[in-house]
Amino acid sequence: MRLRLAMTQKILWGRILSVVCLLLCTVFIFPPMASPAVASGHASSRQATILWDTWGVPHIFAQDDADLFYAFGQAQMQNHADLLLSLYGQARGRAAEYWGAQYLPQDELLRTLGLPEHAQQWYNAQSPEFRGYLQAFVAGMNNYATHHPGEIAPQDRVVLPITVTDVMAHGERVLSEFLSGDCSSVFGGGGGGKGSNGWAIGPGYASGGHAMLLANPHLPWGNEYTFFEAQLVSPSMNAYGATLVGFPVLAIAFSSFLSWTHTVNPLDSCDRYLLTLSGNGYLYNGQQRAFDTHTETLLVKQSDGSLTQQSLVIRRSVQGPVFFASQGGQQLAIATRFAGIDQFPAYGIWQEWWDMARAHNLAEFQKVVSRLQLPVFNILYAGRDGHVMYLFNGDVPRRPSGDVSYWNGVIPGDTSQTLWNSFLTYQELPKVIDPPGGWVQNANSPPWVSSFPQVLNPAAYPAYLAPQDMSLREQRGVRMITEHGSLSFDNMVEDIFSTHMEMADRLLDGLISAARTYGNATAQQAADVLQGWDRTANAESTGAILFQQWVFQMYGQGLPLFAQPWDPAHPLTTPSGLANPQVAAAALGSAANAVIAQYGSLTVPWGSVYRLQRGSINLPASGGLGDLGIFSVLDYTQNQQGQFAAAGGDSYMAAVEFSTPVRAKVLLIYGNASQPDSPHNGDQLALYAHQQMRDAWLTLPEIQQHLAAQETVSWE
Repeated sequence: MRLRLAMTQKILWGRILSVVCLLLCTVFIFPPMASPAVASGHASSRQATILWDTWGVPHIFAQDDADLFYAFGQAQMQNHADLLLSLYGQARGRAAEYWGAQYLPQDELLRTLGLPEHAQQWYNAQSPEFRGYLQAFVAGMNNYATHHPGEIAPQDRVVLPITVTDVMAHGERVLSEFLSGDCSSVFGGGGGGKGSNGWAIGPGYASGGHAMLLANPHLPWGNEYTFFEAQLVSPSMNAYGATLVGFPVLAIAFSSFLSWTHTVNPLDSCDRYLLTLSGNGYLYNGQQRAFDTHTETLLVKQSDGSLTQQSLVIRRSVQGPVFFASQGGQQLAIATRFAGIDQFPAYGIWQEWWDMARAHNLAEFQKVVSRLQLPVFNILYAGRDGHVMYLFNGDVPRRPSGDVSYWNGVIPGDTSQTLWNSFLTYQELPKVIDPPGGWVQNANSPPWVSSFPQVLNPAAYPAYLAPQDMSLREQRGVRMITEHGSLSFDNMVEDIFSTHMEMADRLLDGLISAARTYGNATAQQAADVLQGWDRTANAESTGAILFQQWVFQMYGQGLPLFAQPWDPAHPLTTPSGLANPQVAAAALGSAANAVIAQYGSLTVPWGSVYRLQRGSINLPASGGLGDLGIFSVLDYTQNQQGQFAAAGGDSYMAAVEFSTPVRAKVLLIYGNASQPDSPHNGDQLALYAHQQMRDAWLTLPEIQQHLAAQETVSWE
């Protein structure tokens, strides 16, 4: 008995000393943002420790990068197993085989674009080291599935086991949806609903004297656009942030050295070419040319569980995959050319994001992003080094001539004169570093308005690069930055929730005046309501629904709103003025009648109609359409009760200040899990409803104070 007790004490003290040693060592090994404790393991196994906080965020600590990837894969499966398997199954182009004919058009599209076929090529192009990381990531996911089969929906288990090519195909699929742009019309749309706000504030403009970053992507709430939040710590990495479910690395993140976020840029990465059909092929440079053709067999699951076969003939021209459509009784052949996917593929996207998080300053960060392996998205950077940067990032085709309007159209495909075969270099892309104003921002407008005073001159860049315009939402963001004189961290956190309608500032006074002059009794009553409205879409706001209905009424009739269109010479004060006061007054009367008919009152609060819903959660929402000039964007779909439930918009939020230590607040609006029985499926909606963010727990004491569970994951 004494021997057994002595041995137990020896083992216990050995473990304690091991942990103490690790804690002391991490003071020197890891950046000061966190002090991780990693379980010590035997030489025969690999280990990592996952500390789950009370919001379902995994803080992963590993002594080896491969172990980190393994644990990251396992953590994603724990919170999103059903979604992960669904996404990977779809990326294979076999969703109809697994789940039925409703997925057949999607399978045909992915197969025609060649995405499942490319996946192996993408994987083969990785460095040996990174291939090992991807293998570890997949092993972690499969390990979870092996040991927790009851946590996975039966219909999704058919996808198992996950392979490394699934990760690549899924990444390609998501990127193609951001890159498709005007090409999306060729295969049924799907390019909308994706936006973002981003600010990088230099220390000279920050009231606290430290650089700051605001990250605020706007994406649909679900499917391939679902975010997953985590902290990743190893000897070469200590970063906190979020990524899309199924991605093996963080895509928006910060460390104790730097931070970055992305915004969707108006990048034309895909062109449509009209082919002239001739015989069994098409004309090119005056010669008949045969399509590169092959046939694939797709399996389709029937209601009785049996499988039927369907053939898909895939044709490619010199430009790329070919799609056929009928117009006016004539068959049209449209070829598409994708930058970064089909042409000069972005094999190194995962490696680039991984290395961005490991950089220590702007110089190192620029060296990484100059690879241009991330084929789309603006990049906004703020760092402890005091620098800020905006980069119009992506794979921009080097086109022979033409402007944005020309390349957004359908291009003649019968000549090599319209075929591009290279990209603009990193040096040729628009970027702004440490501008005179002390800050950079973007809310999906072109690069020319990323800083004020303006630094970039559109005339210095190719005419096809980006249009000239600036949204009201982006103007609202710039107004909030500049109205403070200098910006504090608390200002930034407050501003991210702003639902003030910039459009109302431009039109409301004129509309009220027009209603008083030209309106009927109902329009006069509506004007009284709008006179007392606070011009926000906050939950308690009355008047917002009426104003929005008037805007819909005008747009629905094809009527212009503004007397003065947007003018690049006055980018922050146009568009402005009411276009036709008499018509606007009549439309306000009609809008008021519609609101009364639907809601019984002109003063219905915004949040009684617009809701935050998930499962049993049903809360009043604040936020609305970005087209109204609202910074805090929410998109809605109507439910059966006649209310509108948020379905997209604000997703992951982060506010970071490079004080010592780093200060950060975050929010993942819909929660960090999608599994139906998870307590974290929707648990952050209440915070969002009250326009609050959470503190990011970055250090070991903070994490332990809010610890929900701790686990050690092992693998051979």
